[in-house]
Amino acid sequence: MVLIIVVAVLALLAGLAANRYLRPRLISEDDDAGMAVKDLVGPLLTLTVLLLAFVLVTANGSYGKAEVASRGEARATDQLVETAEYGPAAQRARIQAGAVCYARAVRAQEWPAMADGEGSRVPSVWSTDFRRTFRELEGKPIFGMLVAADHKRSDEREERLTQATASIPGAIFWFLLATLTITVMALGVCLPRRNNRGQLVTLAVITALLTATLCIIRDVDRPFGGIIDVKPTAITEVERQATRDFLAHHQAAELPCDDQGKRLRA
Repeated sequence: MVLIIVVAVLALLAGLAANRYLRPRLISEDDDAGMAVKDLVGPLLTLTVLLLAFVLVTANGSYGKAEVASRGEARATDQLVETAEYGPAAQRARIQAGAVCYARAVRAQEWPAMADGEGSRVPSVWSTDFRRTFRELEGKPIFGMLVAADHKRSDEREERLTQATASIPGAIFWFLLATLTITVMALGVCLPRRNNRGQLVTLAVITALLTATLCIIRDVDRPFGGIIDVKPTAITEVERQATRDFLAHHQAAELPCDDQGKRLRA
């Protein structure tokens, strides 16, 4: 994001310098005419609409899918906890404890890693424990419900991790940055050399708006990092509810993980 701002400012300065030193050589007569403020509004509106449309598509795509997947994963995990209530005491305790640890691992380990487009192996430890416990319940009516909920949880987690990576190829991003640079420089060249205070202000506003738009595109393309991000609100709530259900029959010391979701013992 800092790179975008720096390049945009340099482009603005280069355009103004070209207007000052290059324009007199291109135009024989010393003129005060140039692109009027109303003429600058046209490219501004066109580029702004196009870029904002791109932002909306991106926001409804990567960001929206990431949020839906996060909530779906939380619901599936909560369903595991609730379904376990109908199972034998030993398996119920392991499933509910595993759900608490899984939610903690997602919140504390995987969520920060997704800001860089990465995942974490810690939640997989507890999803493996789920499947081991399910095998002890084969043949019982609860088995199918638990497996279905776990499959849903696994699918939603995979979708969440997929959306954590950038969906806009680097070549497209650099093309947008180059377009911004060329546009700002071209508008700077077209400014009149004198009596141009209004045009200068308009060009500065155009540069700021286009830069902000490109920064938004960059930000929403990474749903789990930056200013506009998906918070672990849903999985945190599931962690709280699963902890409550587990503590209804057991002590907190019996949980096999710490507050960060890491295993305490084998």
